[in-house]
Amino acid sequence: MTSPEPQIRPQLAVSGVIFRDGKVLLVRRARSPGKGFYSLPGGRVEFGETLHTALHREIDEETGLKVEILGLAGWREVLPTGPGTGHYLIMTFAARWASREPVLNDEHDDFKWLAPEAIGDLKVTGGLHEVIAAARRLV
Repeated sequence: MTSPEPQIRPQLAVSGVIFRDGKVLLVRRARSPGKGFYSLPGGRVEFGETLHTALHREIDEETGLKVEILGLAGWREVLPTGPGTGHYLIMTFAARWASREPVLNDEHDDFKWLAPEAIGDLKVTGGLHEVIAAARRLV
């Protein structure tokens, strides 16, 4: 994740492990950082926004999906790796698909609905397998 202005403190973000018929939605990042890696939909929490509101907004903006949030699956801290990179605390929630089909915005260029055990050697962001396993326990 990059930021237009230099960050002086960690940023709060959310992501969602969205389950539908035993499969999880993965989206591929269309730009850096993480270009070409499959990950979960999500993004920064805006000032005054609850975590659930932010997650619903981010999922809608990035995929067009409507979801039911089931609970907190875990969190991950992403530390700066160089100039222009940020420090993020990402709260990941388990969610269940409720309606609509994926329509990606320009942040992503592909999506896949995959059974967690079928992810295999797909190029994914760090910690993805662990957070999916934790989210699966909440479904």
